[in-house]
Amino acid sequence: MKIQIINGPNLNLLGVREKSIYGDSSFETYFATLKELFVGHELYYFQSNKEGEIIDKLHEVGFEFDGVVLNAGAYTHTSIAIADAIAAINTPVIEVHISNVHKREEFRHKSMLAASCRGVIAGFGMDSYRLALENIVAG
Repeated sequence: MKIQIINGPNLNLLGVREKSIYGDSSFETYFATLKELFVGHELYYFQSNKEGEIIDKLHEVGFEFDGVVLNAGAYTHTSIAIADAIAAINTPVIEVHISNVHKREEFRHKSMLAASCRGVIAGFGMDSYRLALENIVAG
């Protein structure tokens, strides 16, 4: 299976920013662990702070890949354009969040993306990505 992981704005700072919320590991370090756990599957990683680049990546992989794991960061709560891109592609998308967004600020409680996604996983730290990958692999 070919699976694309996409991280949105500020997630390039994992391991550095707000460690009490996001932990002290970079995503690149965790991605190496995921590749070891999902041997036999092609995992790809992309990160951008720019909404249009995230949309372009969804368009690029959205008709050929078997799944997308998307942590759109703050765009989750604001981007109708990303929601439209998810709805427009054939590849199933799972929305993930490292923190439990429902235990945070009120504006984080609403996802603009969730209705277009196969499901949402939040609050399990970096393990949210593994849970999403397991769901995609299981079909």
